Amino acid sequence: MSNSIILLVARILLAFIFILSGVQKFFGIEGTAGYIASVGLPFATLLTVGAAIVETFGGLAILVGFRTREAAWVLAAFTLVAGFLFHFQPADQMQMISFMKNLAITGGFLALAQIGAGAFSLDARRGAAQPALA
Repeated sequence: MSNSIILLVARILLAFIFILSGVQKFFGIEGTAGYIASVGLPFATLLTVGAAIVETFGGLAILVGFRTREAAWVLAAFTLVAGFLFHFQPADQMQMISFMKNLAITGGFLALAQIGAGAFSLDARRGAAQPALA
């Protein structure tokens, strides 16, 4: 299987959770804001709207391969911060599993940030430089 097909599948798999989560936040701002406030963060509604924007539009950018490197860096940072803020609870095994999933997703985004979107992307259509895969 070609590297570009693998990168396309990776982008689809990484984008899916963020698009769904972001759209869900737009339709449930109060619930998400309540959860954010429950961990002691200020400006919970503003943070919810920001998270919804980052997840939805970042996920869409990854999905179609538009400015993939930049979107991947943003989502890697977002996912890592969210993991520490909401899931790093060593006494709670389920939260730690969620934390480790966030770390794994962050790793996927870091790989995309380095490699780029591949041939099946808007980045390739607009001539964005792609490094050769060794």
